[in-house]
Amino acid sequence: MLFLHLAFLIALLLGGENTAGFEKPISFQVIQISTFYNHSWVQNLGSGWLGELQTHHWETNSGTIVFLQPWSRGNFSNKEFIDLEICFRSYFIRFTQQIQKYEFHFEYPSVFQVAAGCELRSGEASAGFLQEAYQGSDFLSFQNNLWLPAPQGGSGAQNLCRLLNLFEGFKEIVNRLLNDVCPRFMLGLLDAGKAHLQRQVRPEAWLSSGPSPGPGRLLLVCRVSGFYPKPVQVMWMRGDQEQPGTERSDILPNADGTWYLRVTLDVAAGDAAGLSCRVKHSSLGGQDIVLYWEHRSPIGFILLAVIPLLAFLAGLAFWLKKRWSHHGSPNSLLPLK
Repeated sequence: MLFLHLAFLIALLLGGENTAGFEKPISFQVIQISTFYNHSWVQNLGSGWLGELQTHHWETNSGTIVFLQPWSRGNFSNKEFIDLEICFRSYFIRFTQQIQKYEFHFEYPSVFQVAAGCELRSGEASAGFLQEAYQGSDFLSFQNNLWLPAPQGGSGAQNLCRLLNLFEGFKEIVNRLLNDVCPRFMLGLLDAGKAHLQRQVRPEAWLSSGPSPGPGRLLLVCRVSGFYPKPVQVMWMRGDQEQPGTERSDILPNADGTWYLRVTLDVAAGDAAGLSCRVKHSSLGGQDIVLYWEHRSPIGFILLAVIPLLAFLAGLAFWLKKRWSHHGSPNSLLPLK
């Protein structure tokens, strides 16, 4: 029944008929980063993410969950969140103690990273996952109710997994959190946040030139910002043909939850005329943004610098003429000998 609820809600969020080709999973995950600076100094960081949107933060000092979105509570009750906070506080304490007591040689500082949560693909049941890394390399994972060592983890991961698999009660708790609590919570988040997640924000785009790649060449830059959702296509075109050599930056988040992208093209200066930047986004309703590159000559830049000066001189001449009309000829303004 939970799977049917999730599938139905995702179909609504993704726009009904468009879900057939949806392949990227929707996930909720809790990320932990624990840094052991020495045997007694440990820093634990925690956060919750719905896809690429951070929804929660773990306040280490108070041991409480901070809600970053108005809908971050989903449909969970206060009691359920209190129970989760107790669970997380206990987990961080025990995790720190076990790492410090575990007979495994590691260097300081040591960084452990844990990602745990659940994901759903269109037409499939939800699946829980838990992966742990040490110093940026895979260490162990939890699959099919078993702790499994990663090949990169070596004998340390093998010994730890052998120990963890002895605790059946602990495995049941982890399995319930990943395959029951997490899907229910994700369902509540998707429902409570659907207005935010379904919103369409139009991009803004503008052109500029970047640092010269070399003699006789131009770096054309097309910047696109402020759009939501994240999927976007930005291309340098000549007519209907996309230009080879286009380079795209990563799509980066803005502070307001929208996205930013930078697309560049290195061309010979004489070939820039006739090029355009085309932006395709779901918020545009099929009406793409098309910006044409205009030839920017040194004379144009000189005019841009001279026009404000000419405007100032014209204004000064008008003011002097008005002043002379009230006080007589210009000679009357000179001091008498």
